[in-house]
Amino acid sequence: MAGGAMVQTVGGKTYPGKMTAFVFFTCLVASSGGLIFGYDIGISGGVTSMDSFLSEFFPSVYAQAKASKDTNQYCKFDSQLLTLFTSSLYLAALATSFVAAWVTRVFGRKWSMFCGGVTFLAGSALNGAATDVMMLILGRILLGIGVGFANQSVPLYLSEMAPANLRGMLNIGFQLMTTIGILSANLINYATSSIEGGWGWRIGLGLAGVPALIITLGALVLPDTPNSLIARGYAGDAKRVLVKIRGTDDVHDEYDDMVAASEEAASIEHPWRNILHRKYRPQLTIAILIPCFQQLTGINVIMFYAPVLFLTIGFAGDASLMSAVITGLVNMFATVVSIISVDRLGRRVLFLQGGTQMFISQVVVGTLIALQFGVAGVGEMSRSYAILLVLFICMYVAGFAWSWGPLGWLVPSEVFALEIRSAGQSIAVCVNMMLTFVIGQAFLTMLCHLKFGLFYFFAGWMLVMTTFVALFLPETKGVPIEEMNHVWSRHWFWGSYVTAHDVAAAGAGGGGNRRSHNV
Repeated sequence: MAGGAMVQTVGGKTYPGKMTAFVFFTCLVASSGGLIFGYDIGISGGVTSMDSFLSEFFPSVYAQAKASKDTNQYCKFDSQLLTLFTSSLYLAALATSFVAAWVTRVFGRKWSMFCGGVTFLAGSALNGAATDVMMLILGRILLGIGVGFANQSVPLYLSEMAPANLRGMLNIGFQLMTTIGILSANLINYATSSIEGGWGWRIGLGLAGVPALIITLGALVLPDTPNSLIARGYAGDAKRVLVKIRGTDDVHDEYDDMVAASEEAASIEHPWRNILHRKYRPQLTIAILIPCFQQLTGINVIMFYAPVLFLTIGFAGDASLMSAVITGLVNMFATVVSIISVDRLGRRVLFLQGGTQMFISQVVVGTLIALQFGVAGVGEMSRSYAILLVLFICMYVAGFAWSWGPLGWLVPSEVFALEIRSAGQSIAVCVNMMLTFVIGQAFLTMLCHLKFGLFYFFAGWMLVMTTFVALFLPETKGVPIEEMNHVWSRHWFWGSYVTAHDVAAAGAGGGGNRRSHNV
């Protein structure tokens, strides 16, 4: 084999598994799409805790937030207009995911990323210059369109470019960039909160244009994936890209599998209808439940409401922003743990360990808040209590960052056959954004009414989703995407949906194709 590339053998076929400089570069640039997602999560919670921002756009919330400690602390930020500022982005991303699926399939992954960068850039400019609430929300809608395009295309791009044995590590680059975006936003919030004149929030919102510019320019220089090029009729270009990213000329088996999958996909006229077929039931279930469960961990209420949450439980303004920086650091470094271990330990181990850790942390956080504020929500948190609370929130964030955070994007992006891949990823993004919107819009009201019980609510869901993974999610570590049907057919439950006949039919198509291409 040329270049001394590592190889992986699956089902008698060989797949190059070398980390080439070119595949690393393309995945690094593409994963920067996570920056726009993460930066927004971090920045929105920070600016909504700044007095200058609240007094200018949400004066009633500002007055409520300044109320004495004798008032109900659970309800001090309860405002549907304030939560609409945060969650309107996710409603826009939800609507965009269907258009983005079509753009991703017809024009390619890279142009979908480009569309995401351009619209996010426009939204950041509008937010930074906002003079009223309507202008803010319009900017958020543009940001949401950008997030919808990026979240549709980037995980697919990474999964299709990466060698099977490195797919987990390279795909989690998206989540790592998301955590870097969150941390950067937290640091900017902390640095700009004390600017005299009260315009620091404009810097934070406007600087969202920086990650948008990175993914916009990056998309222009990236090649499209071999899978996408073949599906759009550029077989020669696809072969050249595959040789380049694998670092060897010996890509025949992998290329033939891609061509076979593309020919099967081309015969599918209605991917949205076909994904409902019985043989795709495992993938459809994963596309719906994994992103649904990812949001029901409660992570986004921690990440984009962290400063507000810390203010609610008694931290001073600067202290709340600094606590958000601490959780952002934990988030980023714990994601590195996932990058190192996901292709060694596998997806299931990380899901099960992280889920257990998050369950325990949520129960402890809820109990600490209950003991301090009770049902009435009146009280003030001592320094030792506050440190303990931040410690367990950090344990919760760490558990998420090496399990449900990256794997919630990785697993749905790697389980679909090519003929339903864009439709499946669109469903995954749609469910993710819908739950993010609903939970984001309802969180402050739920905190007001459920009080400390809100954390028990999320802990209960952690128990449900960890049980689901233990029983129904097979291990996908190191399996080429085009060979994923074998995994489902061997599973104790899903084997009744994906039969040996389905696998043999796909294999026959691939085998015939290989003969024709090796003549």
